[in-house]
Amino acid sequence: MNDSLKTASIAAEQEGRRFDQVLAELFPDYSRSRLQSWVRDGRILLDGATVQPRFKVKAGQQVELSPEIIEKGAEAAEPIPLQVVFEDDDLIVINKPVGLVVHPGAGNPAGTLMNGLLHYAPELQALPRAGILHRLDKDTSGLLLIARSLTAHTRLVRDLEARLIKREYRAICNDRLTAGETVEAPIGRHRTHRTRMAVTDGGRSAVTHYRVLARFAAHSFIAVRLETGRTHQIRVHLAWRHHALIGDPVYGGRLKIPQGASKELTDSLKGFRRQALHASDLGFEHPVAGTTMQFHAPLPEDLLGLLHVLGGGTATDYEAMLWP
Repeated sequence: MNDSLKTASIAAEQEGRRFDQVLAELFPDYSRSRLQSWVRDGRILLDGATVQPRFKVKAGQQVELSPEIIEKGAEAAEPIPLQVVFEDDDLIVINKPVGLVVHPGAGNPAGTLMNGLLHYAPELQALPRAGILHRLDKDTSGLLLIARSLTAHTRLVRDLEARLIKREYRAICNDRLTAGETVEAPIGRHRTHRTRMAVTDGGRSAVTHYRVLARFAAHSFIAVRLETGRTHQIRVHLAWRHHALIGDPVYGGRLKIPQGASKELTDSLKGFRRQALHASDLGFEHPVAGTTMQFHAPLPEDLLGLLHVLGGGTATDYEAMLWP
């Protein structure tokens, strides 16, 4: 897909600077990495000629940009039911159910959220990862943000990197916690189990905040906020602090049954087969309109059922429990 030609002039205050640095200012709707790639591909010309990204520019020089986005194959589109919470010309917010994989990969070549999005909004074929900006594990439910235009994608990626997009979760973990905590520990691949993540000195910076919403005999209902978005971050950080999520098949460890637990509670804990984690809230600035956007996804039935067995109460009671 070829967009129309875009032109700009090098300003006096930009003279002597690198071409790629100036391009990021002239064309803020595109990421710097994308602009650098287009420079190397000859899709951005300076006074009608190709130059290197590091080339030092002069005032008055003319820039011509012919953007190109390579479309994904249309065969990736599949009619998969999606729960759309919000959509406009620039973005889509989805409430992902348990069991739906986000991206195609080994073992899941089709039937994913991405396949469903490409059927629902074919224009997403022109965006990286079909506009999906972050991910949720297969068995984590809740809100996902998808960019629908190149401008929105570029700006939302920058907001994610700047930690301006607020993501809040609800979870049920092992142990009766006395207080919340901020966990700041790097996460990387496990040294021996390469499909798992772990807190490791060589990992990437990761910060997780959690607060206690309700306490039970041997478990806690918590709110979690992310500053970073590492793979399995919440699950890894809580397990590292010895508060693994109920039902987590990878990081959960030994199942904890409270002393004197009823048969109903015991059966409920043993029968909960996915990590008790739900992406409940999403907040960000609209990438085009600039308005504040806030979304909430109610707790799914399986989490509500487990909470009821753990401590009684109704869906309304647990939905009313907000970040302290």
